[in-house]
Amino acid sequence: MSVKITIRIPKELKERMDKLRHVNWSEVIRRAIEEKIREEEIKQALKIMEELSRKAKPERPLSEIIREFRDRRWRSA
Repeated sequence: MSVKITIRIPKELKERMDKLRHVNWSEVIRRAIEEKIREEEIKQALKIMEELSRKAKPERPLSEIIREFRDRRWRSA
C-alpha cells in the first residue's frame, strides 16, 4: 500500500523538471527519501553504540581487574 504526499518546490525548479519529462520524478524522490532515512538510522545506531561502548568501558584496565581477582582467589585458597 502506498500513500500520497505533497511537497512544495520553487517554481523555477518545477519548470526545469518539466523539461526533463523522461525522468520518473516520483522514483527519484522516493530513492532520495529512502537514502536519507538510511543515513539517519545509521547515525542513530552509531550514537547508541557509542553510548553503550562508553558505559561498558571499565574504570580500570582489564589486566588490573584480572590480576586483582587472581590475587584474591589465591589468598582465599
